[in-house]
Amino acid sequence: MSHTARHAREIAHQWVTQEAAQLPGFAGAFFHGSIHALPDEAILPATSDVDMMVIFSDHQPQTKPGKFIYQGIILEVSDLSTEALQSPEAILSNYQLATSFRFPSIIMDPTGLLTKLQDIVGQNFAKRHWVYQRCEDARLKLERDLQVSHVSKSLPEQVMGWLFGTGKLPHILLVAGLVNPTVRKRYVAVRDLLDAYGYLDFHQRLLSPLGCVSLSRSQAEQHLVALAAVFDATCAVIKSPFFFASDLSLLARPLAIDGSHELIEAGLHREAMFWIAVTYSRCQLVLAQDAPQIEAQFLPGYHHLLRDLGADDTAALQQHHEETRHLLPETWAIAEAILAANPAIEPS
Repeated sequence: MSHTARHAREIAHQWVTQEAAQLPGFAGAFFHGSIHALPDEAILPATSDVDMMVIFSDHQPQTKPGKFIYQGIILEVSDLSTEALQSPEAILSNYQLATSFRFPSIIMDPTGLLTKLQDIVGQNFAKRHWVYQRCEDARLKLERDLQVSHVSKSLPEQVMGWLFGTGKLPHILLVAGLVNPTVRKRYVAVRDLLDAYGYLDFHQRLLSPLGCVSLSRSQAEQHLVALAAVFDATCAVIKSPFFFASDLSLLARPLAIDGSHELIEAGLHREAMFWIAVTYSRCQLVLAQDAPQIEAQFLPGYHHLLRDLGADDTAALQQHHEETRHLLPETWAIAEAILAANPAIEPS
């Protein structure tokens, strides 16, 4: 059954009212992510969920709800402490959080804190100074993520650090363009942005440190088939409290598997590889801890994926790191050009 974005938001509001608001320390809730971009009458894609942040003051749940179905809608709920919302400046300079306050997004606000923040953040979101600060925030987080790929980490952990570090390059550009820095489809979104500003050729450059410039559609399809198998096996055995656990559930399968298939069918097979590689790495992390007896069964497919991306060992990953760092100045220059040309940017 399909749902309009308005209906999905109404259902999310109902869940917050009936469930989240009853928890100790509840201090509010707001929408987060791509739901902002959907007009009321738009159909919520089957490969999308509704992201929300639930705010707590003196208490936070021991486990995050993550993804779950509520009245036919997939909700993804994360929690946030009021300490992270102490000032509008802190939000305006946080590229992953500020977009949620750009437009009305509040679901419940019993203390009035969110309303005050949204008023100020909404008024200043497009100011040149704050857009620049958020680009800088993405750059600093890029460096931090690449540091995660230390040789003392397991290979899947090193791969994750590389993917999310390299994946911050498109985020820098999306932030400059005032586009939501989406997670799974970041390389699709940045392609559209670059095309709009006359920099489409640079998209090829962004795909290079991801290792998929020359990847064929048939290769991507093979890796997705392998991912589907390891995904299903992981769903059956996961028990440890990984922070991404809800992304490896049968509920999340339409997003991870069907969503990647949609991108491949649309001719965006290279752009699909980011989330395919992320999800495969997460599966291997889970199997290594929760089901080592079957981990080896899926290692050949994982290493095949990494070889095709040129990332099958620490040395190869370090080369990708250097390529990412080498590309950062040019990415930054294009971000500045987009920022200068963007008619929605306001003087500081």
